[in-house]
Amino acid sequence: MGVVIGDALGLPVQFMTKTEIKKNPITDMTGGGAFGLEPGAWSDDSSLTLCLVESLSEVGYNPADIARRFVKWYQDGYMTPLGESFDIGGTTSIAMKRLINGVAPFKAGPTDAESNGNGSLMRILPATLFFAHESDYTMIQRISEVSKITHGHARSQLACSLYSLFVKELLKGSSPQEAYDTMRLKSQTVFFVDRNIGKQLSHFKRIISGELPDLPESEIKSGGYVVESLEAALWSFLTTSSFEDAVLTAVNLGWDTDTVGAITGSMAGVYYGFSNIPDHWLKKLLDYEKILSITNQFSERVLQQR
Repeated sequence: MGVVIGDALGLPVQFMTKTEIKKNPITDMTGGGAFGLEPGAWSDDSSLTLCLVESLSEVGYNPADIARRFVKWYQDGYMTPLGESFDIGGTTSIAMKRLINGVAPFKAGPTDAESNGNGSLMRILPATLFFAHESDYTMIQRISEVSKITHGHARSQLACSLYSLFVKELLKGSSPQEAYDTMRLKSQTVFFVDRNIGKQLSHFKRIISGELPDLPESEIKSGGYVVESLEAALWSFLTTSSFEDAVLTAVNLGWDTDTVGAITGSMAGVYYGFSNIPDHWLKKLLDYEKILSITNQFSERVLQQR
């Protein structure tokens, strides 16, 4: 639910600059924007997340089934609020076409360095929750596999893995700062098993160094590059103290507001819990009852395996 809320809050101001948004900051669920949508509409960020939620709930971990549902979203508008997919990232689009042409799930995601958008990070939370009870090494392997379905470069897999290590600590009851410190510490050891991923750590220097929460807002970028998106989401979460403040901080950063909002919402949702998501936002979501049913089913599945 945190993912969908962050997505829906940010979607109306997607592609706007921070300066433009500050003239009329986001404080509530609004509509309009580049796609002229009604309040409570959500984008591919939530659609792909919900596809993954449903797949893990119904069949367990099955990459072919995950890929099948992603293609169904791409072709038929499955798991969308309006019956059609829109605002599809270039890397994800290439991966979908490859899947349609019979390419295996783990081979579908483009592997060039230019294909490091945030399209796998934005939907990775369900996999994190599903595999959080496993060892760090097993969890990272599975997270990387799920990322590969659309994003095959090691940098995207590392972003998803760092995110998952952070969320895993939140699930254990750690404070945001404790979870951040533990994630940074683990980053120095757990990725040596896969050197291809470990070599990408230099791109995440501001996160790994610990300096990120102390940076001023002016130094936080919030574009579609996966490193920027992870930085912006972590910064928004680590510098606030409520679900509401975290997601509003994220979406008011500008640019890729729906995705940074979705990623921040996922972290804040895990930490603050469903009861601390403003009810007036939840009730404005399109297909709210459907989303709630899907997420409740997923919660039960995750609890059963623990």
